[in-house]
Amino acid sequence: MSIRYYLYISDIKVDMLLSQIDPSFAGRRTTEAGMSLKLFSFKRSVEASAPDRVARLERVLEYLREPERTGSVDDPGPYFRGTLPMQWGPLRGEGGGSSVYFGGRTARTIVGLGGAGSHVLGGSAPQDPVFAASSMPSLLAGLAAAFAADGVEMPPDPSALAWVHSAGRLLRGPAQSVEFVARRLLEGPSPYPELDPRPDMRVLLGSPLYVAMAD
Repeated sequence: MSIRYYLYISDIKVDMLLSQIDPSFAGRRTTEAGMSLKLFSFKRSVEASAPDRVARLERVLEYLREPERTGSVDDPGPYFRGTLPMQWGPLRGEGGGSSVYFGGRTARTIVGLGGAGSHVLGGSAPQDPVFAASSMPSLLAGLAAAFAADGVEMPPDPSALAWVHSAGRLLRGPAQSVEFVARRLLEGPSPYPELDPRPDMRVLLGSPLYVAMAD
């Protein structure tokens, strides 16, 4: 297992996948929690939760390392991985802070990653969102609210690809080199080829399993 400094881990997606990939591994936490309660060692169970969280993620990543399951940012499969500089932070606007967004690009692809702010390490619990913050309807609604709150000119094209293409203007601060694995939600040609450095640019939106600092 490689050593990573995690910024974001989606326990919900990890547990959903793990229950299908390795049900025996997925059931360990429930069994261990039950035993701990019987032995009145709840404190010990809580202290072990952080390493258990990473072990569960690593088991899912091991499964996704097969090439047919995980592609790259420029050639994504159902899942994609990458290492690149990205700006990131909470989306402002209605429900501000409930969603976090990572934005960056390669020479060929504009990429955005969005998820629940509560999955940022040290983040707070979500405030009863109607949809999961990592779902495409919620992410696009969050981007629309953030454009309005920041006073940034909204994309003239109302398509989902246009929102992702323009989302980088919402992010502040320097780019940070990160690595990630994400589920592909949306991919297609750039709606603004005349504004891009090359006419065949693509736009990609994903929901990350994890994001970590990269050297």
